[in-house]
Amino acid sequence: ASDYELKSLAEAESYINEHHHLPDVPSAEEVEEKGISLGEMNATLLQKVEELTLYIIQQQKELDELKKEVKNLKK
Repeated sequence: ASDYELKSLAEAESYINEHHHLPDVPSAEEVEEKGISLGEMNATLLQKVEELTLYIIQQQKELDELKKEVKNLKK
């Protein structure tokens, strides 16, 4: 959705460094203590795949812009 708030990669990295797992994904300890719902985990993993796709799209746009800038500098 257009209103989806994708964390910046820096925010994601900070969260991972602090909590040692991805945002919205249960920790290993949580899974060991409470178990895991396969349906919920499947939905969470799909969310993460979609987020990765959005990050790749962002990076490709940045790369394309940088290529244009380099091309213009070479003229």
